[in-house]
Amino acid sequence: MIRNKLSAGGLYGKHLRSSLRRAVWPASLARMKELFQHSATTDGVTVRVAVNFLPEQSRIEAGKWFWVYHIRIENDSSRTLQLLTRHWRITDGRGAVNFVDGDGVVGETPVLAPGMSHDYVSGCPLATPHGSMEGHYTFITLEGGPGNWQEGETMQVAIPHFALAAPATAG
Repeated sequence: MIRNKLSAGGLYGKHLRSSLRRAVWPASLARMKELFQHSATTDGVTVRVAVNFLPEQSRIEAGKWFWVYHIRIENDSSRTLQLLTRHWRITDGRGAVNFVDGDGVVGETPVLAPGMSHDYVSGCPLATPHGSMEGHYTFITLEGGPGNWQEGETMQVAIPHFALAAPATAG
């Protein structure tokens, strides 16, 4: 059973709607690499990550640092896919590891036809000024068409490792 329908809209800061990507010109590809510092590709699905420290959301005096990350998932495979779950491994600066597992991303389980992408924005608090994140998404392949989808096999798609690093502050 398909988990929910493709969202047709959304607000920036929570998620961006899925969009059909046009041909990527070399200049656009270079710009994409500038915007998204980290990427990993699994079976034709690329996950790109841009991460930024948010001092205005952090309370350094209370030992709380906050980062925002923008994820773009690009389906360059020949299959239609639906994102089912996420699995994160979050490590703080002391080496403490926290696992986060859940359905979808920011409340959605997007369907990505070949050539489509899905963007969303989320955040991560830590009790240290440095850490890292990595993980994977679980997708299911879909066959047929809207109103007649048939679920196929599941696949795990890597989320690249990326650092969470607050800028040094003078004391």
